[in-house]
Amino acid sequence: MRITNNTLSEGIIRQIQQLGSQQAKLQMQVATGQRIFQPEDDPTAVGRVLGIESEQRELTQYTRNADRALEISQASFSGLQQLKKVSDRATEIGTLGAGAISPDAARAYASELDQLIEHTLQLGNTKLRNDYIFAGTAVDAAPFNATRGAGGELTSVAYVGNTSRAAIPLSDNASITAGTTGSTNHGIASFLTQLVALRDALTTNNSAAVTTAQTGLIASEDLLVSSLAEHGGVQTRIEANRSQLLDRADTLESLVSAEADLDLPTTIVRLNQSQTAYQAALSSAANIMRLSLLDYIQ
Repeated sequence: MRITNNTLSEGIIRQIQQLGSQQAKLQMQVATGQRIFQPEDDPTAVGRVLGIESEQRELTQYTRNADRALEISQASFSGLQQLKKVSDRATEIGTLGAGAISPDAARAYASELDQLIEHTLQLGNTKLRNDYIFAGTAVDAAPFNATRGAGGELTSVAYVGNTSRAAIPLSDNASITAGTTGSTNHGIASFLTQLVALRDALTTNNSAAVTTAQTGLIASEDLLVSSLAEHGGVQTRIEANRSQLLDRADTLESLVSAEADLDLPTTIVRLNQSQTAYQAALSSAANIMRLSLLDYIQ
């Protein structure tokens, strides 16, 4: 059987090209530490990696959700803490005002309450990332509308938000409501009403009305304390969930590495073998290509 020079040359060139491609692939693997670059490198492993990466993207979104929920809960908790401080001072003033005090002292306490009322209104209309945090899901408008007297003093307040709470997904089958409840939001409006009542009672130095307003303030304070406790529990749950998500993300990263990372020592041995074979093929090709037609006839 006779083999033409062209056929022999093409076969040699094809073999050298295959060895060169194999060598280049092994060099890329050693340089990057990865063994998979194209789906055909390991179709089964690629399928598993794609599935894991899809789960990683879901975990990333759930982690963002947890961060957002924690941010909302912390902002709500901070606002409630400030309201509790106002309540503490207002209750103290109520205790002082319920006793026998001079008209001047009563007016001074009323003036201080005016500032506490304005501060409470400001806290009630607090924003987080341009959303009102005590408005339920009606976050685009201020939840507490104030009515003012001729002198600019606040005379009454109305809650105009809603009682809905946005549910934030933390996993495939769990979500959390990080904002305040409708009862808490309405309670803030009631708290403002009691502050106004206490201020007005002190303005007229009416000790009986002061005692009545103080009773209302104590009820409002109980609501604030209950809401603070709830948000403490919410934050604990979110932080535990977030920690679990991060642990799962680390596990998935390890699984991806197990599928895609190469065995470096073994790959280096294969690269050396490939380089040796490539050099040998080049040397053999050079010798073969020097053969002439007379060499074959002989």
